[in-house]
Order: sequence, then C-alpha cells, then structure tokens
Amino acid sequence: MSKHIKGATVNKKIIWPLQSLNFFMADLQAGVGPFLGIFLLAHGWKSGLIGSVMTIGGVAGMIMTIPAGALIDATKRKRFYVVISAVFTILASCVILFSQEFWVVSISLVATAIAGSVIGPAIIGITLGIVKQKGFNRQNGNNQAFNHAGNVLGSAFSGYLGYKFGMTAIFLLSAFFGVLSIISVLMIPAKSIDDNAARGMKEGGEDDKASGFKVLFQCKPLLVLAGALAFFHLGNGAMLPLYGLAAAAKNQENASVFVSMTIIIAQLVMIGASLLAIRMSEKSGYWLVLLISFISLPIRGLIAAHMASHIGIYPVQILDGIGAGLQSVAVPGLVAHILNGTGRVNIGQGAVMTVQGLGASFSPAIGGWIAQEIGYNSTFMILGGFAIGSILLWVLFAKTIRAVC
Repeated sequence: MSKHIKGATVNKKIIWPLQSLNFFMADLQAGVGPFLGIFLLAHGWKSGLIGSVMTIGGVAGMIMTIPAGALIDATKRKRFYVVISAVFTILASCVILFSQEFWVVSISLVATAIAGSVIGPAIIGITLGIVKQKGFNRQNGNNQAFNHAGNVLGSAFSGYLGYKFGMTAIFLLSAFFGVLSIISVLMIPAKSIDDNAARGMKEGGEDDKASGFKVLFQCKPLLVLAGALAFFHLGNGAMLPLYGLAAAAKNQENASVFVSMTIIIAQLVMIGASLLAIRMSEKSGYWLVLLISFISLPIRGLIAAHMASHIGIYPVQILDGIGAGLQSVAVPGLVAHILNGTGRVNIGQGAVMTVQGLGASFSPAIGGWIAQEIGYNSTFMILGGFAIGSILLWVLFAKTIRAVC
C-alpha cells in the first residue's frame, strides 16, 4: 500500500518507521533536558551554575551543527549515524545519574549535544531522500507532529515516574525510547533513501563544495533567517528551564510534575501548530508563519513574569507551542526550498542551526545569572524582549524573504 504526499507516492511501510523514529526520538533528545535543572537543583546547584553548564552543552552542539550537516550531505549511511547518535545520547545521559560533579555533567551535555547535532540533519536528509522536494513540506510537518506527540507521551510518563520513583526513572525512560528509536530507523530500507535527493541535488547536478558559512553568507534570505532565529532563541532557550526552576523555588507541590505539565501543554499545541503550518505555508508561504512564531515570545515572557504558577503554565506554554510548532515546519522547509538544487541542503540547515544555536546556547547562562541577581519575573520580561530583534529583522527584510517563499 502506498501513501500520496503532495507530488510523491511513497510506500506506507517506509513512512511509518520514519514517523515512529520522529515519535520515539523526541523523548530521547528532550525528555531529560527540561528535568535536568530540577535534578541538579536538588543536588545543591544554583541557577547560575545550572545555566552555565547548559550553555557549555549548547555551545558544543552549535559548533558541531555545520560539520554534522556536511557529514550528512556526504554520507550514504544516514541510518547508521542516527543509531550511533542515539547510543551516545543514552550513555551520556545516564552518566549524570552516577555523578553530579561539574565536569562530569559538562562532558555529558557536550556528548549529548554533539550526538543531537547529527540526528536533526540526518532525519531531515532521510525524509528528503524518501519523499523528495515536492513531498518534503507536508511530510516534514507530519514528522514534527509525531515528534511533538512523542514528547507529550514521554513527558507524561516522565512526570508520573518522577513523582512515583524519582529522577532515575526519567533517565531510564529516555534510554528506553532511545532503543525504540534505533529499531525504528533500522526498519527504514536503505534503498528507499535517494542520496542525491537527500542533499537537495538535482539529477545530473554538480557537487558544490562550499562550506556551511559560505552557503549562509552568499544567500541573503538564509542570513536574515539565521539572524532572526538567533534573537528568538536567545530569549526562548532559557524560558522553559527557568520557568521550572521558578516553580521549584516557590515550592510547588512536585517540581517534576510541574515541569512535565509545561512540556505536555506545549507539545500538544505544537502538534496542531505543525499541521497548521503545513497549510499556511502552502497557501501563504513561510514568511507569515515565522512572523507569528516570533511574535509569540514577547507575549509569553510578559505572561510568565506575572504568572509563574500552575495557572500560568497554560497561556505560557500554549504560546511556546505556537512558536516552536510553527518553526519546526517552516525553518527546515524554507531552507530546503531556498537551497533546492545546490546539493548542500543539510549543510545549509547546519549553518542556520549554528547561528540559531548561538542564541540558544547563551540563553541559559544569561537567563540563569540574571534570575539569580534580579529574580525570575524581570528575567522573563528580558528574555521575551529579545524576540523584538527577530520581528524587526523579519519585517525589514520582508520583501527579500517573500521573494524566495
């Protein structure tokens, strides 16, 4: 039986393993991260040091995104790199259970970030290789919906297991999802992945050996996109972990349950936002989709500053879901569209993610130290304000972006 995807007909036996990979990989990549702050807080860490160690991992991931994209463009063994990355993520996460020393936690987060920098481009490349450019927007949107659904399930289980059995159970659950991710990717037939299509190369096209930053700086729309995302994630990166710490500091009934609820609410909204982004991008292009995502952060920061409670998590995390859900479809789709025919789609994705990661990696450290000095409420306002830079860039260069959409 086959499935029609906007210009491409693909066997369902290939699509379902791809979607299950996105489902199970979600908890492996994000399941432990949001709970790490309260885990370290319980072991005597302060918010500034927690933010700093998260930044170390973020910087490592940022540095590796372009080499990871280049690797995925070049390799014909994309499934293998997903498997290796999953194994390293499982091992690196479990190390923290045995030692909470600063350098042990730092090395663990660095290893996890490096592995994560490979997984993202690999899944995008596998998807492009299966459904080609014509089917990518819709299939990527479906992938993201499954990814967010996986986060919902993983977070629900994490909150329950953390409440009943402690943080160790959350780490073990993430490892279990990692094993299921490995099984899923191995169920995708290697021959179903067109390696030229996976890197955005047209049939008979010549290989472009340009580096990631050369690809980025030679393309004004990509540069504007990367800059806008950097501003956004400079504010967004610290918002969720600090919101969890704010709840723990106010002695919420159970911090792991509170953090679990923040993730579940956001991820449920992301499922709908991902599917909506498919329709919006097909009808109006990616510019409007991304503008809405940028606007969501200042509003979110304003609400978080005044409602760090069990009531406040609903509007705060609904807005998180809108922003992240729209971007999860629009960013890879726009990059793949701009670089179609160059053979450098994944290295371009890596270049954009590197600049975006520059903001995301420094956000926890900036947010953590600001919160430690002036309190959480003012910090949320400041973090939300960073997205004003994104909005200004996006509006000023609207003509340039709309032209390529």
